[in-house]
Amino acid sequence: MAERSKQTVRDLRRGSRSTLLQRLYFEGPLSRQELGRISGLSAGSVSNVIGELLTDGLVEECGSVESDGGRPRILLQVPPGRAHLVGVDVGETQVRVALFDLGLTEIAASDQPLSDCGHDVDHVVELILTGITEVLAATGTDPATVLGVGVGVPGIVEQGDPGADGLGIVVHSQTVDWDAVPLGRLLRAGTDLPLYVDNGAKTLGQAEMWFGAGQGARHAVVALFGSGVGACVIADGARFRGATSSAGEWGHTKVHVGGRLCRCGSRGCLEAYVGAEALVERWGRAPAGSSEKAGLAALLTAFEAGEEDAVALLTEAAEYFGSAIADLINLFNPERIVIGGWAGLMVGPRLLPAIREAATAYALRFPRAQTSIELGRLGPDAVTVGAATLPLWHFLESGGDLPQRLTTAAAARA
Repeated sequence: MAERSKQTVRDLRRGSRSTLLQRLYFEGPLSRQELGRISGLSAGSVSNVIGELLTDGLVEECGSVESDGGRPRILLQVPPGRAHLVGVDVGETQVRVALFDLGLTEIAASDQPLSDCGHDVDHVVELILTGITEVLAATGTDPATVLGVGVGVPGIVEQGDPGADGLGIVVHSQTVDWDAVPLGRLLRAGTDLPLYVDNGAKTLGQAEMWFGAGQGARHAVVALFGSGVGACVIADGARFRGATSSAGEWGHTKVHVGGRLCRCGSRGCLEAYVGAEALVERWGRAPAGSSEKAGLAALLTAFEAGEEDAVALLTEAAEYFGSAIADLINLFNPERIVIGGWAGLMVGPRLLPAIREAATAYALRFPRAQTSIELGRLGPDAVTVGAATLPLWHFLESGGDLPQRLTTAAAARA
């Protein structure tokens, strides 16, 4: 017989703090009365917990609204300037590091191009650490106010011991030749900031679900379309991770048995037919020395001009992409599919009608009729925003648990 979990008073208090913080963060400003109504907590609990959060500086009063016949109701919000977050996107051609306030407004960014070393691990770690130093120095931000650094990476992420402050994080990525890379330990050697690492498609998915085209959906798939292809599956409001966090490697599902060679070393992967790198390579007419983004832009220009080879290539890619979306519809029955990533946002406006048409042709009729297919709303830097949500989510879920150095700094200023 399974043991019953025992919740202590401290656990219950933390749960109440988390509930109210999340409500205020995503739905605020709100009054105490509104918080009680939508949280299910008693008026006494709301009053006590809000008092704690106000004392801790995690909630602030921000105005008032008239009430029916009584005194005005005080509005509350999570103060965006209370702390900072760092988001990192380890992309195909660069490492992007951005500093955000608690409201996820970008304050500063540092774009670190990958050198000829490509995704050499030591090179990537150096770029991440350099970027963190640059954004903090450029803004004069005290590292003590940073809740943590979130990093979006290509590949599969093993989280390790959650109590080890990121030391156990290991990354496996065949496409960039990372085999059991101890990224947490390597980064920890250069920073004492809390570390959170996840697959880039999953961070994109979290950003779009919280702030973009996925808002309001409980069952969704957010697709990342860049050099490669990935997906974040949302089931009943939570990211589906699988047994070893590798769920969502949609780009390496097979669309052609024995087909084109993929970056992962296998054949017939979706990524080998619709990834930006594969499209530019197959077209073969990009200007010499141009970047992948410039090559894709040239391909789109040729497509719009009606050039036969470009039209044929992108028409085929739209059908492959739409049929793969049909597989997602048949497998997961989402209410919404969101296409994001820098390449998705470039190609999407031109190919979305054809992608929808192919999805309709290949999916079962009933679930397809319940699924909308949309473009992401957060732009090409959504992975960076999503990475910053990793430490933000820990903050909200923990009920406002602040690093010791931040509370010490706050006490010193008081």
